[in-house]
Amino acid sequence: MKYQTQKIAYLYFLTAMILFAVQVTMGLVLGWIYVSPNFLAEILPFNIARMLHTNSLVVWLLTGFFGAAYYLVPEESEREIHSPTLAYLQLLILIVGTAGVVVTYTFNLFDGNFLLGNEGREFIEQPRWVKAGIVVAALMFLFNISMTVLKGRKTAITNILLLGLWGLSLLFLFAFYNPGNLALDKQYWWYIVHLWVEGTWELVMAAILGFLMLKLTGVDREIVEKWLYVIVATALFSGILGTGHHYYWIGTPGYWQWIGSVFSSLEVVPFFGMMAFAFVMVWKGRRDHPNKAALLWALGTATLAFFGAGVWGFLHTLHGINYYTHGTQITAAHGHLAFFGAYVSLNLAIITYAMPVLKGRDPYNQVLNMASFWLMSGGMVFMTFTLTFAGTVQTHLQRVNGEYFMDVQDQLWVFFVMRFGSGVAVVLGVLLFLYAILAPRREIIAAGPSRQPAE
Repeated sequence: MKYQTQKIAYLYFLTAMILFAVQVTMGLVLGWIYVSPNFLAEILPFNIARMLHTNSLVVWLLTGFFGAAYYLVPEESEREIHSPTLAYLQLLILIVGTAGVVVTYTFNLFDGNFLLGNEGREFIEQPRWVKAGIVVAALMFLFNISMTVLKGRKTAITNILLLGLWGLSLLFLFAFYNPGNLALDKQYWWYIVHLWVEGTWELVMAAILGFLMLKLTGVDREIVEKWLYVIVATALFSGILGTGHHYYWIGTPGYWQWIGSVFSSLEVVPFFGMMAFAFVMVWKGRRDHPNKAALLWALGTATLAFFGAGVWGFLHTLHGINYYTHGTQITAAHGHLAFFGAYVSLNLAIITYAMPVLKGRDPYNQVLNMASFWLMSGGMVFMTFTLTFAGTVQTHLQRVNGEYFMDVQDQLWVFFVMRFGSGVAVVLGVLLFLYAILAPRREIIAAGPSRQPAE
């Protein structure tokens, strides 16, 4: 570890992994509710479990991004983090807010209260006091990271990372605006949800992936930076107007059907660029880095993101197709593989790379870590295919034949059983990953003292 303040990232990664475990546990519960609808109905209703599942996903990914920034910015800027105290205070605010959200959701507290109650808007259901805390924590983070970068070396990686982090923080301010008109509400709501995952988060992804390629392959920085600028340009060009594919059926003018179709089709390009970038960097690389698991996760991120966010997103993004598939299990198939490929795998890649360095020892339990990659990825890919077939059947029976929603759900039972089985594989993979990363290392005296991994 070159800089002492990089150890800040350890607590962020630890918090993220705890929330990751909560997220997949809730996902498994939800998967079983699809098979047995009355499961936990009196104790944990479906809508509450779903809020916990989706919110813990967003929060742990953001926490992972923060940890990644605190880890890579000192190395890129060649100076310590501006204020470690602010960084730890920021994490405390996030933990308190997360605990408040869990308690509020689980026990349905303060229902209808403007300040304390759940707002009921998907992904941004948090009570307003929690939203205010998130903004405070984000401002502390942005000040801390920006001051570090401004006083140190500026690189393409830190520039792109800052652009993404500032963008996602500013877009979150739309969470406080809840107009009475439902079409207008949804239009601004997508400013957060779409422009996060298909805009600013892509910039964060490109920066972290670029950092990993730089460290793991030894490719010249100039080559990495050229690729990054091309990827970022295509991501912003396609992602901003690509928001239009969410405006098809919410009451906006008809021209959005063409704008959304054209520009969202182009959203495949930056994800293909990231996949090509990762494999070309490895091909050109001159470094035999000892952390093979981190390299596997990095390549897996680029590949699964291309298929989940790119290919599966394109499958139902054209308005003529989306007219039939909108809101079916095809949407769930795309959402699961896109989030897992682009952002879950990315966080697990940087955690796999950074944790041995933060702990001051060689990469360890790499076989288990790589096994967890194949178990999680295999489970998620199988889940995606299962949900795709389920959505295809659902589209035909419900949207073409006109059968009732619940009657169609009964006929999809076998797909939901298979989806639950794939969820079990994912959860087992998560447990294996947590063990591989966090379990104490068994000392082998004959091997001599451990050495810090090459960077």
